[in-house]
Amino acid sequence: MNELDNPLSGAAASPWEADDTSAPGWMVQSDFDGTISLVDVTDSLLNRFGLPGWQQLEEDWERGKIGSRECMKGQVALLDMSEAQLGAHLDTIAIDPGFAGFVASAQAHGMVVQVVSDGLDRAIHHVLNRHGLGHLEVIANRLEQVDERRWRLESPWASARCKRASGNCKCERLAEQQAVHGRVLYVGDSTSDFCVSGRADFVFAKYRLIAHCASQGIAHAPFIDFAQATPWLDRLVQGQEAMA
Repeated sequence: MNELDNPLSGAAASPWEADDTSAPGWMVQSDFDGTISLVDVTDSLLNRFGLPGWQQLEEDWERGKIGSRECMKGQVALLDMSEAQLGAHLDTIAIDPGFAGFVASAQAHGMVVQVVSDGLDRAIHHVLNRHGLGHLEVIANRLEQVDERRWRLESPWASARCKRASGNCKCERLAEQQAVHGRVLYVGDSTSDFCVSGRADFVFAKYRLIAHCASQGIAHAPFIDFAQATPWLDRLVQGQEAMA
């Protein structure tokens, strides 16, 4: 059996004791782009509808010259598309086919599932609605239409304390839910999830987040898709020793 057959075998030591049955409950926060969706939706929009200049903003962000909020605000201002074109494009976005089952399993355990993204709320709502998941709470940047073909980004969840200068400070969103529910299972895939993963109570990690969690000693389970992650959700909730 390899690590991805038994993902928790490669995880950092569990922070919970097997007999800890009196602890507060769990909830789930999941990233969207590349975690729930199979592509980064904002990148797909920029590749199709972006005016010249958005690539330079991307390079400036990658080099650390600007934060992700400034990058995305500038890039969204360079989108040239109608509302109909936006909707038609979003209709092509696929999600992980196992995500609905993962949500159903979490909710069967009485767990709240919340989508927390530094992406675009309007896009996320559209995609989730298409897949029968419109009931999920979404916390993300606000995409607003300025005129027939132009758009702007509003970031009501930004924080001056955010180390990544993100439009949505995931660390603050996590702390809010820890205060309410006690423990947060965070699900993510890449660099926008690095900071918050170190504060979560447990992490289900895809793609680049796997190596980050391993190198930082963060308790995590690597997974490829949500169908693989769902059985481990059950074991997490039950607090079995197999989590160690």
